[in-house]
Amino acid sequence: MKAVLDLSKEYGIVLEGGGARGAYQIGAWKALKEAGIKIKGIAGTSVGALNGALMCMDDYENAENVWKDISYSKVMDVDDALMSQLFRGSISMSEAFEILFQTMKDGGVDVTPLKELIRRYVDAEKIQASPIEFYVLTFCVDELKELDVDVHQISPEEIPSLLLASAYIFPLFKNEKLQGKTFIDGGVINNVPLGSLVNRGYRDIIMVRIYGPGREKRVKNLDEVQIFSVEPKISLGNIIDFDAKKSRRNLIAGYYDAMRMIYGLKGSIYYIHAPEEEPFYLNRLAAFHTEDSLRKFLENRLSQVAHELKLPLNWTYQQLYLAILEAAARLLRLPKYKIYTVQELETAIDAKKHKLLEKEKHPLFVELLLQKNKEDIET
Repeated sequence: MKAVLDLSKEYGIVLEGGGARGAYQIGAWKALKEAGIKIKGIAGTSVGALNGALMCMDDYENAENVWKDISYSKVMDVDDALMSQLFRGSISMSEAFEILFQTMKDGGVDVTPLKELIRRYVDAEKIQASPIEFYVLTFCVDELKELDVDVHQISPEEIPSLLLASAYIFPLFKNEKLQGKTFIDGGVINNVPLGSLVNRGYRDIIMVRIYGPGREKRVKNLDEVQIFSVEPKISLGNIIDFDAKKSRRNLIAGYYDAMRMIYGLKGSIYYIHAPEEEPFYLNRLAAFHTEDSLRKFLENRLSQVAHELKLPLNWTYQQLYLAILEAAARLLRLPKYKIYTVQELETAIDAKKHKLLEKEKHPLFVELLLQKNKEDIET
């Protein structure tokens, strides 16, 4: 596959806040590394700042291990079993409110485990020696001021405290003064630190979105800025649901969504390498034709299928054919996290197509698949 991004350029990376959803960013980083994307600088807030530090260290294995083995008790001083019950709905609403009330009464959740996690995995000297520019955003309550800190301009001893300051989820986490001042999660004021890079002259930027709660600050002067986004199409979960199983899934999702962006993969659910031109897909669709008039089939029957699959009015043959394949693949429960060529996805569907016959009533796109004559397809 050929990348649609210019691999000769250097890119700025924007990492927003989103707590437990952060594994997605590390999965995306893996794809960027494999593709050879050059990173000039990173701007991060909250969990994006923590992940940015790991990226500056260029130690993917450690970063992956952090998220693969994450748990509630590795971030907060809580009981893992109780938290799991809370997020799985195994305890009553009254019990949940009682836990929350007691937590707030005690001043919030103790984040000593998060401090230990930072101490264990963050090498401040390595970050300072990194050629990657690194900017961390937080908010100083005492000064009522947003801080956009160039990590290379502070001492290594200050880095762990700065990362912790950026990640204080207000009002959940028990706050404490750092260097005599009180800080809260940078995402409260600016959860998507795009402006941090734009204001420093970055013109080629990759944003890794995890849609954490917080303010998305408007950024000016974007006319000459080229922005590429890696975005999840699945729910990444609650921002404090530090469940290892969910984090492993988010790592995978981040990787494949970044691959979609880097290589221009098609598909809304699956990841399809589909570089062929429109005549290729028209020929594929024509193979479904069983009526006397091909023109009537193309104009009427396919329009009905496009409407069924909720395609836009100006759909293309490529969009329609890939939508049919994706819908069939989903019905057949084909593996999602894999990069398919069009031919590979066709073959996988054909191998299990008999299962579609088990249903008495079929959607229009299934009827087309069942009547398809493979011999009509020109190879």
